[in-house]
Amino acid sequence: MNTIFDIVTVRADYEQGALIVIDQTQLPNKEIYLTLKTPEEIWEAIYSLRVRGAPAIGVAAACGISVCMQNYREEDVQGFHKEFDRIKSHLATSRPTAVNLFMALDRMENCIRVHEPDGVRGMKDAMRREAEAIRSEDAAACRRIGEWGLSLLSPGMGLLTHCNAGHLAVSEYGTALAPIYLGQENGYDFKVFADETRPLLQGARLTAFELKRAGVDVTLICDNMASIVMQKGWVQAVLVGCDRVAANGDAANKIGTSGVAVLAKHYGIPFYVLGPTSTIDLACSTGEQIHIEERPPEEVTERWYVHRMAPDKVKVYNPAFDVTPRNLITAVITEKGIAYPPFTDSFRKWLE
Repeated sequence: MNTIFDIVTVRADYEQGALIVIDQTQLPNKEIYLTLKTPEEIWEAIYSLRVRGAPAIGVAAACGISVCMQNYREEDVQGFHKEFDRIKSHLATSRPTAVNLFMALDRMENCIRVHEPDGVRGMKDAMRREAEAIRSEDAAACRRIGEWGLSLLSPGMGLLTHCNAGHLAVSEYGTALAPIYLGQENGYDFKVFADETRPLLQGARLTAFELKRAGVDVTLICDNMASIVMQKGWVQAVLVGCDRVAANGDAANKIGTSGVAVLAKHYGIPFYVLGPTSTIDLACSTGEQIHIEERPPEEVTERWYVHRMAPDKVKVYNPAFDVTPRNLITAVITEKGIAYPPFTDSFRKWLE
């Protein structure tokens, strides 16, 4: 029997000279892997959400630029740097909010600078090792996030999650879903409510798919049903991922997350943000400085419909993310531990 962990979200295939990703726009109906060989194909896959989730985007960027640079045929170190800079600049424009994209690209750039004395062949080899290190570190971090998160939960709890912060969003296991998977392995019998997550339906298409395939008791709800399941006492904790966390604890995540946090505060339910420390941006002092990506209006008006479901030429506001203020967050859970308010002290201890 196949499990969700049989799916490899993103990996480098150097024999094919390609980045291999599962096309998440085809899930849950089709499991199709894409073979991406050019910077333009990788950019399109990230922008179009064929690969998505902040950690997975970072891994895709690192593995993708490594694969592309293996094709550089000259022995000119400066030319190698020039081509690297071109690809890096292009990939960096694919998604503006998730900090992992820029972290991974910067880390790959530092890698080739350190190994410049080794020549082009040495830099290529170093890039392969560094990209794999980013992938394996992400997988290990997710397991630890799950362990820390599970320490705050009890068997039989009702949990609510928004968007998809599971196995499909990372190298392995997930962030917000990692405690759920660990709990499943240990007989915790969680009851999970998954918000559908309009307009791109990551909760309906991806989270519900993941959890159901893993044998977790999951119930799909529309975004505007979160209040009633909380009111009925069916939810004892909210678990969400994050794409960027500011130094003060404000957290950017998929649009609709801040509304869930407001509801949780009203009903007295703990609201946990889970993610690797790579999503914490100490250079960003508050959430007001986080750039929020705006996406095409067609995602709201017609993407999932046989016929357009809005008046022609109506104005559409389609932000991909919102920022949950720190005062609505009970704790931020990373691979290095659990941060409670005020968050800054923990963040600096972990990262400086």
